[in-house]
Amino acid sequence: MTTLTLEQLLELHTLVVEVSGGSMGLRDLGRLEAAIATQTQNVFGEELYPAITDKVAAMIRAIIADHPFIDGNKRTAMLAGLTLLQLNGNSFRVDMGEIEDFAVKIATKHIDVPKISKWLKLHTN
Repeated sequence: MTTLTLEQLLELHTLVVEVSGGSMGLRDLGRLEAAIATQTQNVFGEELYPAITDKVAAMIRAIIADHPFIDGNKRTAMLAGLTLLQLNGNSFRVDMGEIEDFAVKIATKHIDVPKISKWLKLHTN
């Protein structure tokens, strides 16, 4: 499985802020590293998130909930998640505005990893 690195995630954040505005910068490196670690996290020798949509959901949730960036956490989380899906051979289809709406729901309703993964599966080919 292809994973995103710290450098790639920082580049995605830069792209998000340059394209859509906001303040650039990292607020908490440790929280960002923890979000990145969800891609390969193991517990008792077993992958904590075995399916690609589970890994993506965990990373998205971590970035949105933990706010590692000064601004653009929801936008960066969703772009990173969709990029990870694409890097691993998956395509993603949604209606206009649906990604933004779902990112806000994750933040405001504290949607958990299984529900995010289920939403991703519904839209992934």
